[in-house]
Amino acid sequence: MQKKLKNNKILLILGARQVGKTTLVKHVLEGKKTLFLNLDITVDKDKFLALSALSPREATKNINADYLIIDEAQRLSETGRIVKGWYDYGVPFKIILLGSSSLNLLNQSAESLTGRNEKIFLPPFLFKEIISVAEWYLSTLSWQEINKNFSLAVQASLMSNLAYGSYPEVAVSADKENILADLASDYLWKDILQIGEVKNPEMIKRMLMLLAHQIGSEVSVNELANSLGMVRPTIEKYLDLLEQSFVIFRLPAFSTNARKEVVKSKKIYFYDVGIRNAILKEFSISPLRSDIGALWENWVIAELYKENLLLDNKKDFYFWRSRAGSEIDLLMKAGEKMSAYEIKWQKKNIKTQAFTDKYKIPVKVLHHNNPFFCG
Repeated sequence: MQKKLKNNKILLILGARQVGKTTLVKHVLEGKKTLFLNLDITVDKDKFLALSALSPREATKNINADYLIIDEAQRLSETGRIVKGWYDYGVPFKIILLGSSSLNLLNQSAESLTGRNEKIFLPPFLFKEIISVAEWYLSTLSWQEINKNFSLAVQASLMSNLAYGSYPEVAVSADKENILADLASDYLWKDILQIGEVKNPEMIKRMLMLLAHQIGSEVSVNELANSLGMVRPTIEKYLDLLEQSFVIFRLPAFSTNARKEVVKSKKIYFYDVGIRNAILKEFSISPLRSDIGALWENWVIAELYKENLLLDNKKDFYFWRSRAGSEIDLLMKAGEKMSAYEIKWQKKNIKTQAFTDKYKIPVKVLHHNNPFFCG
């Protein structure tokens, strides 16, 4: 982030509500000359609109800061047009927009910020960030104590993470279930409801309930439409909006042969399994819970997906399935290099030879005793 603060491009920091965007910016810019406006607050919104009515020169005098931070920027459709005008004029302050939805939802104005912005995507915590606290504590112990306690500590933390997810407030609170219940009511998709794209909010909840039951499976838009009594274009629009609001993400099928491999299907996962569990009201921390396999698959893929977001989306994510029924849960592709993973809660005999024979790529199995997340 420090590097992106040094140029004059508009900086977009995007992520779901409550992932810590505001906290991050205030921490990084502590001691700097800033003006902070939150467009969820009427007084701040009015001030921003008043500034936009001024000439760029007059606006600069009134802002009188090195950094202008606009929080909840998606709450005003004119935000993109206004800051584009200031940027093109060459205002001397750095513009930072914080948004709880992606660029498509944030920039509803006719003008585009394309070529004028850089983006940082901020997801919920990575698990390795959470256990780093445990690692710090264990570093104060003797080697004998570490050997005895580390594995147990990580496994306990893992089960808690599988149940409650990684939102910052959830991670540090003892009242995890109530916090998640509040988040999973309407709060995370508040922007979708407020911009009027969804005519029936109850449909979003029903759709999310269906998706929560289907993690790890290929999702049929037609089946969703039939189950919800809605037309296919509306279902696709709702899925797009939920993805833009960082509630879900989709994995397309990878194929080089449409006759022998699935091409059009997609799988849908939740960015945070705690939100998924809150929708289902299922917070068991038992490794024997009936959905542990699907939950583990969502959790692993989300961990890798979130890390990729933090690394500027350097990899593309897919799943693979042949028409004969062979399947690989996750492919990560960067240029010509591709890695393949099968994700199973228990390590057992897993057939991956069909994929390896075709693509000459070994498949790594990620199971709950595999410490990939500690790296």
